[in-house]
Amino acid sequence: MVDLYADTCRLPPDAGRERLVVCESAGHWVVALRRELGAAVRIHQTHTIDQCWQVLVDAPASFAVVELTGGNADLLLERMLRLNRELPLCRVGVVADRNLADCQWLIREAGAVHFTCSPRRLKPLAELARRHLDRAPVHKQSPTRRIWANLPWADETFGPT
Repeated sequence: MVDLYADTCRLPPDAGRERLVVCESAGHWVVALRRELGAAVRIHQTHTIDQCWQVLVDAPASFAVVELTGGNADLLLERMLRLNRELPLCRVGVVADRNLADCQWLIREAGAVHFTCSPRRLKPLAELARRHLDRAPVHKQSPTRRIWANLPWADETFGPT
């Protein structure tokens, strides 16, 4: 007997689809973005740049919001400089504490589409993310994968995505 669902169970149903990825340690940027975006946009939160980039590799048309800190500045700049070559459909916005505001132009030069230091001024970043996700290419899914993606328990079945 052939198992028609074998390949479906290996990957989460939304593998390959664009996402809004927020990479931060504390969680206050996610809360502020949810306030701006509402429930219509699902936010995928990561805590390290390595985790964030793995999600971007899995979903290369995503929009990432990455928190710049003193500890991750070198790694973030390195990844952003390779972004256009490795993930040309992906866009990155950067958020930071006010004491890193002087890094804005360096981060923008590296490829960030937006930079902000204020959780109260996230509307332009949220609009960029929404517009990018609305225009991202649609990946064709098999009928089986499409059904699995629309099941109400899909997230629980496949764990966090």
